Parts: sequence; C-alpha cells; structure tokens
Amino acid sequence: MNIEKSKELFASACKVIPGGVNSPVRACRNVHCDPLFIESAKGSHIKTVDGKDFIDFIGSWGPMLLGHAHPDVDKAICDAAKKGTSYGAPTEIEVLLAEKVCKALPSCDMVRMVNSGTEATMSALRLARAVTGRNKLVKIIGGYHGHGDAFLASAGSGLATFSIPGTPGVPESTVQDTLLVPYNDLDAAKVIFEKYGNEIAAFFVEPCAGNMGLVLPLSGYLQGLRDLCTKYGALLVFDEVITGFRVSYNGAQGRFGVTPDLTTMGKIIGGGLPVGAYGGKAEYMQRIAPAGDVYQAGTLSGNPLAMAAGLVTLNILEKADYAGLEQRVLSFVKELVAVLQGKGLDVQYQHIASMFTLFFTDKPVHNFADVQNASTEIFESYYKQMREMGIFLSPSAFETAMVSFAHTDDDFNYTLDCAKKLKF
Repeated sequence: MNIEKSKELFASACKVIPGGVNSPVRACRNVHCDPLFIESAKGSHIKTVDGKDFIDFIGSWGPMLLGHAHPDVDKAICDAAKKGTSYGAPTEIEVLLAEKVCKALPSCDMVRMVNSGTEATMSALRLARAVTGRNKLVKIIGGYHGHGDAFLASAGSGLATFSIPGTPGVPESTVQDTLLVPYNDLDAAKVIFEKYGNEIAAFFVEPCAGNMGLVLPLSGYLQGLRDLCTKYGALLVFDEVITGFRVSYNGAQGRFGVTPDLTTMGKIIGGGLPVGAYGGKAEYMQRIAPAGDVYQAGTLSGNPLAMAAGLVTLNILEKADYAGLEQRVLSFVKELVAVLQGKGLDVQYQHIASMFTLFFTDKPVHNFADVQNASTEIFESYYKQMREMGIFLSPSAFETAMVSFAHTDDDFNYTLDCAKKLKF
C-alpha cells in the first residue's frame, strides 16, 4: 500500500500537533504504524489522501449510523450554513431536536445541548452533586466518560491503549471522591453503597460498555444498579454517548427497560458534527441555570449546523429498520469469528445492534479485567493485515467496531474474503 502522502502529513502534523493527532487513539501507536490521513468519505467507505479506498468500520467512532455524507444530512447542514453558522442565541431547530430527544429517551423530560460528550458528563456530575448534596461518584473500572478530571480514574480505551498509569495533571484531591467497581459486578456495587451510600451522588455507567471494547450487561445488572441508586438516594446516570440512538432508537435505556435519572448523549444526535447533551427528569434539569442555581454555559451550544444535522438524522432513524441491521451484523460477525477460529485463533465476540468487538481470548468477557486477558499482539497482526487489504478498523483492541445502515452485503463479503487471507 502506497501511503506516502499520509506519512508526509503525519510528519508535518507531529511538528505542530501533539503526537500528530487531535485525539490519542488516532495515532495508531499501539499497533505500531502511522495513521492514515482521510480525504473524503461516502456511505460505508472512506478514502485516504493516498487515493486508497477502505470499508469503514470506525464510523467516526460512532456518529455515522447513516453512513458518511448522507444526502439529507448534507443538505440540512448546507441549508443551515447559508443562513449563518452561529448566533449565540436561541433557534427553533434546537427546540425541535430537544423535543425529538425527549420523546425518544424514557429518562428525558428536558435536555440541555452542549458541544461534546465530555461536557455532557462533566455537567451531569455537577448537577447530580447539586441535587443530592453529596460529592462521591461511582464509575466502572475501564469505563470512559470523557476527559473531565473526576472521571480520569481507571478510564477506558484511550488510557488502556497507551497504558498510562494514573492521571498526570489531575490533582489527587480531584479524584479522591471517585469510587471504582468492575462492570457487571453487582456485588461489588452493593459493597460500595453499603460503605459510602450516604456520600454517593451518582453512579455513572455506560449501559453497554463501549470503551473497553464492547461488553454487554449481564441479565439483571442494570436493574440492580437502578435499585441500588433508588435505595441509597443516588442518581443513576447512563452514559449513552455511544449507545444513544444506536442500540435502539430509544437508546439502551429503552432497549433494556431500565430508566436512569440522568442521561448523557453525543455522537449520533449531531449527525456527524460536534455535539453533546445531557437530560433527565424535569425536577433535576430545572436546577440548571438560568432556571435554577447550577451554572453551565457554552458559546456554541445548540449550534444551528449541528442541530440541523442531528434533527434530520433522528427523523430518518425513527423509521429505520434497526432489527434488520442487527440481524445482518450478527450474521456477519458470526461468519467472521468462524473464519478466524478456523485459523486456530481463540476468539470471543460481543455484539448488539450495529456494534461489535472481537476479543482474541479463550475466556468469556464480562469486564475490563477479562478484556485485558485478550491478546493485543494477535489484534495488531489482524489490524495491520486487514488494513493492508482495505478494511478500516479501530487501531486499538479496546474499541468497538461500528456498522452503518450504508454497509452492504458486498462490504461484508469482501471483509470476510480478506479475513480468509489472513496469516498468523
């Protein structure tokens, strides 16, 4: 593969951008190769500056459920841009998107738009602490909720990928109120609540863990967390930045029938543009300024381009065949796993809706410790060989593959053909 222009751009980028990238995992360091620079994308395919076409299983890390450059979304963005790109004032389109989100997600009576998932989780934590009058939060070992200081204690894929011990730049006093428990371990959560129950403001959890690779909740786990939070007066916060509108139109909370007190969102609700949001019961959200006393603000929050892209995206997804896509993806993943197992590899997989992760291990995967048993060496070989054949995968064993409605049977079949050529 000729990637000379990508190499040249990366060399230039390293001189002016830390690590040559604007988000760490993009650097491809843990798979020991340089990143590919992208020129354009359409549907399920992405094209590099070197002229190489790839089938994309990253999907901009989740937002592109409709595929890249969907014509209706592109039109909405262009039409909005013609009127102006930012006003710093209310618009009708943000009201319409907020109404759409609140109607879709069972937990949301009200929603506040922000600019990223990190902003959303930081704001939700502040709100939870204000509502409860408590300081401690509980998060999952290996769970990632953005790069807010309080959450950077045993964060997920990014830190795991680079094996960064601790959180340089974050004072110990900032994370001293962050309590950690393994995912899918309800007994550990009970122990934490028994010890600190009257100090815990919130339990933050990705209902389907997506930043240690995809790991699904065991039966009863999410409801168990709901019951614990209710019992001890803490707020249950679902981080649906990844799962929102992807595992179902009604989010993971709708799919699993467990309603959190607050929900954080991002990715899909912006239709590919920068966006975040947090929402929940009106009694809590009314505490946010200017309705209440909990301050949070943002110059570009509710940006008209992002709101337009998000609204069109949700309008399309509301009528989409989620079940059909899920079945297609599951069939593809099972075939892919069979091919790899046929080569003598130990492979476990996790799948829901249009998300999946392959773990190169012979043991079941239920939490971050299980994930760490998987072979990163085999993954690196898998990644490099598939990339050479035109398959664009996340350059980390600790990430989730994202499939879109734009992916075709031809895309799946070509990917399977590539897997059959792998050598280990």
